[in-house]
Amino acid sequence: MCRTKIYKPTDKMSDLICENYTLLQVLSRFGVSLGFGDKTVQEVCEMNDVDCTTFLAVVNFLTEENNRMQDHLKDISLVALMNYLKQAHSYFLDFQLPTIRKKLIEAIDCSTQNEIAFLIIQFFDDYVSEVRKHMEYENERVFTYVNALLRGERSGEYNISVFARHHDQINAKLTELKNIIIKYYPANGDNQLLNATLFDIFSCEEDLASHNRVEDYLFVPAIMELEKEVR
Repeated sequence: MCRTKIYKPTDKMSDLICENYTLLQVLSRFGVSLGFGDKTVQEVCEMNDVDCTTFLAVVNFLTEENNRMQDHLKDISLVALMNYLKQAHSYFLDFQLPTIRKKLIEAIDCSTQNEIAFLIIQFFDDYVSEVRKHMEYENERVFTYVNALLRGERSGEYNISVFARHHDQINAKLTELKNIIIKYYPANGDNQLLNATLFDIFSCEEDLASHNRVEDYLFVPAIMELEKEVR
């Protein structure tokens, strides 16, 4: 997905998606619908009531090879960025992870006393529980704190560096799950479905890693700047 091109408001939105199909997730999380014809990024954002500067900050951050943040923080809307992150959380918790679990159950043999199969499902469920706890903390604690800052209210008991220090890499356990399936699950099930499910797990891992980078290198630095202003 990485490119050297920097997308601008005057670029066609269709070109952006055709050149980087994984950015369909970004569109969805900003609430942008398809069917925009040859309209520019600016026009499509205006049609969907999306802050164009924030949209392009996320897009260009994700498509740059080194994920540099310096050029993307200026003039972004924290409200728009938080809405984007909330929609990403909803996608992971309400759609992607439940879909993977369903496919995983279909792909492995849970009908007999298959210890590895039960281990895989239990491992996956434990992982989802960790992800849910992590994202609900962000939704309820971190975003509430940021909304207070946006109102000019400063909390003496909390700051965004607390979140940054304890920002777990929630995709690490997914790596372990992949290794269990690849190394230890016997090849006596539906290999096509299992491989397809494994592909989804790889994709989910990459998506979560990108999500974490947006939080670490766009969201957290922007909040740190806001904290300075409120202070």
